[in-house]
Amino acid sequence: MSELKIYSETNSEQPEANYVNHDLIATILAEKGVRFERWQASQPLSTQAQQDEVISAYKADIERLMQENGFQSVDVISLSADHPDKAMLRQKFLNEHTHSEYEVRFFVDGQGLFYLHLGDKVYTVLCEKGDLISVPAGTTHWFDMGPNPNFKAIRLFTNPEGWVANFTNNDIANRFPRLEN
Repeated sequence: MSELKIYSETNSEQPEANYVNHDLIATILAEKGVRFERWQASQPLSTQAQQDEVISAYKADIERLMQENGFQSVDVISLSADHPDKAMLRQKFLNEHTHSEYEVRFFVDGQGLFYLHLGDKVYTVLCEKGDLISVPAGTTHWFDMGPNPNFKAIRLFTNPEGWVANFTNNDIANRFPRLEN
């Protein structure tokens, strides 16, 4: 189940609010410029579906976003608990950063936890299968895939280099609860 928790940036112990209604989460995040949608595949997909099959199953939504935002490329990333570099990759994404473009992720399978540092609040957004999150350019955030990652996600980019982070060197990510899977 998708979940949004809102914390004070100075109190990671107790969220100020907690939401599980998808429509309400989408409304709250939209007020902050963050897109949160639910997508449905146009055809059944197996858990072993490869990039072309995955992209084909979500073609209409992908094309809509590409037209709206000028995205130039799309790919599919998949990470499982047996990946040899999972600890290193997790640590890389756990550092607060920004991007000069939108960070768009659609969860075809599995889950991941986005942290959005907006003003004096931290919004944690648990994304699961069927969830799309689009974090605007310049938004400070970080991502946790957990110690045992299990997700497949579609990514859209305007930058031909793909994922390029500008790290803030703020240690705030170390103070918030992590995804335990």
